[in-house]
Amino acid sequence: MLKIGIAIVVVAALAALVGPALSPFDPAAQELALRLAAPSRVHPFGLDELGRDILARVLAGARISFLVGLTVVSVSAVVGTLLGAIAGYFGGVIDDLISRVIDTLLAFPGLLLAIALVAVLGPSLRNVLFALTIIGWVGYARLVRGQVLRTREFEYVQAARALGAATRRILLHHVIPTAIPAVVVQATLGMAGAIIGEAALSFLGLGVQPPTPSWGTMLNGGRAHLLDAPHLTLFPGLAIALLVLGFNFVGDGLRDLTDRRRN
Repeated sequence: MLKIGIAIVVVAALAALVGPALSPFDPAAQELALRLAAPSRVHPFGLDELGRDILARVLAGARISFLVGLTVVSVSAVVGTLLGAIAGYFGGVIDDLISRVIDTLLAFPGLLLAIALVAVLGPSLRNVLFALTIIGWVGYARLVRGQVLRTREFEYVQAARALGAATRRILLHHVIPTAIPAVVVQATLGMAGAIIGEAALSFLGLGVQPPTPSWGTMLNGGRAHLLDAPHLTLFPGLAIALLVLGFNFVGDGLRDLTDRRRN
């Protein structure tokens, strides 16, 4: 499962990086005379309602998906890890304050909260990144807090504290590293969640705005042609499903691997 997931993710990443070399067509170029054309040798994925090459747009949309996934996961993991470690290590009022913020955000369905935030801030890629990060860091903070609550009682941590080691050094060198494997697993699964979140917001018209290609906007544009031109939704839908499946396979494989090593 891990190998299959890595293969899917690597192929998708390479396709996003060298997309222009794989498709000679401009994602924004229109051939109105051939609009809704079915897949052919020249256009393997067909053309959309404005005569744009779907293959070129799917490859360009992969860049948006990876950009959103990497940005949201990176920022969320750093913020969540730091806040979770502080809450778990110090406890008391600090733990109560951070935990109440986590509980408040977890009380709302994540996607609905992201929709509300983007609706208030306005549809754009920057606001999508902000909204997904706001709802993304809480999972990492909750995970790391639980790990730190257990780790802070270990003998080597207590010994470092008894020897007068600075709190910053204890956190960075002794406490947080024990949570890194769990954070990595959470990050791979978080990539899948961020990709789905961006696609959902773009599908609703709250994410990436035309003419920038996005898998979510492509699905939205193809809804009116499900019967006469199903390829408009088939290929971006498959792209989302495969990439999300790949990251889920990687996350599940890493989790199984770390569990076996612990046992």
